[in-house]
Amino acid sequence: MIKRILALAALLLVSALAFAQYRVSVEDLSDSETVRAFKEHVGWLSSAALEGRKAGSEGEAEAAKYLEEKLLECGIDVLPAGNEFSVAAGQDTISSRNVLGFLQGWDKSLNDRYIVIGARLDNLGSDFVTVDGEKVRRIYYGANGNASGLAMMLELARKLSYSRSLVRRSILFVGFGASENTFAGAWYFLNRSFKDVANIDAMVNLDMLGSGARNLLLFTAGNEDLSSIADALQGELLPARAALVHQAPYPGDYIAFYDKEIPSALFTTGRYPEHGTSRDSFDIVDFEGMEKELEYIYSYVSALCNGPRPLFRNDSVTSAPQKPGVMAYSDVDVKPMFLNSPDPRTFMEKWVYQYLKYPSYAVENGIHGRVLVDFIIDETGKVTDVRVSRGVHTVLDDEAVRVISASPKWRPGRHQGKKVRVALTVAVEFKLKKDKAKFGINGVTVK
Repeated sequence: MIKRILALAALLLVSALAFAQYRVSVEDLSDSETVRAFKEHVGWLSSAALEGRKAGSEGEAEAAKYLEEKLLECGIDVLPAGNEFSVAAGQDTISSRNVLGFLQGWDKSLNDRYIVIGARLDNLGSDFVTVDGEKVRRIYYGANGNASGLAMMLELARKLSYSRSLVRRSILFVGFGASENTFAGAWYFLNRSFKDVANIDAMVNLDMLGSGARNLLLFTAGNEDLSSIADALQGELLPARAALVHQAPYPGDYIAFYDKEIPSALFTTGRYPEHGTSRDSFDIVDFEGMEKELEYIYSYVSALCNGPRPLFRNDSVTSAPQKPGVMAYSDVDVKPMFLNSPDPRTFMEKWVYQYLKYPSYAVENGIHGRVLVDFIIDETGKVTDVRVSRGVHTVLDDEAVRVISASPKWRPGRHQGKKVRVALTVAVEFKLKKDKAKFGINGVTVK
């Protein structure tokens, strides 16, 4: 019992010393509130007291506890049940846990859909090295990897909580345990603990963000919808910009979401010389740079929460069930034709984008995106049953329906020599670039 009390006292002493390195600095007196918060988060999460936050360790458990407390302080609900799991590590089994925070969106039509914002909780832990014949503990503090990502998630949660009346979708903030080598926390979240995986519209992975705003990278695996958000932010007055990269900087928790075909984005400032070493400490983190990154990531996540659902791939459209007597476009012997062309892109180029008008309200308010429209070409070639299967905003949805509903007659499709009703889905894209409304020819999905 006495040994435990002495150990606890030593732990508290080390923790106090860990904070002292920046709390008493004269330079910190000019810090903004956000920079001070970043320093507090990274200072504790990378302190010697947590001994490198190795998966399954007391240090990782303390980091999880800190994350829960700070999420609650930000006004985020913490969901405690079902987050503990075990991972086989060689001959041993380690126990870890995820931390799950929840912010409900205001829009009743969208708040059962989720955006996941995740960050790796654990790091490499510690080991022993021999110095002058004596064994000395070497701690892998993990300040940039990934105390910086956890700190970014906490301050992002704070900003989104303050502006919750503007957030349409619900947001899940997840600290993934045991993710350093196996991404076990992300796998467990998707396959065991969270039951509404089908309702996750996208994931944002925050990892190693302490190397300076000029190094901020965004990896979307080429996802057109996720990349288009970054394109739209190019015109915004923001203190930082993310460089869109086409090759993965390194593996991360986002991989588990890709396996579930959930669109995912990775924000990082990339690898750095101290990565994976005991030199990855508080002193190497650019906190002012993180403050700039926060503004950009907040704008990106806000657009993601309030915009159209991103598709995992252009052809991954789930249409409404077929009506009786209606055939899929791909199943008919002779496809419907517009201006003597069986290629629906002719319809988009020669009709839709010729007569589509960008609503002034949408231009003034920066509303853009891709509207998916279902319709049927009946036995006479008339376009009927026009409906939006995935909308962006009422003004854009209505304009897309208006133009398609006014379509001239097609040459009807045929199957086994008979004229038949054929279902088709098209993607009508509204783009805003440099304050000018434009339309883009997009892919056409058949059903």
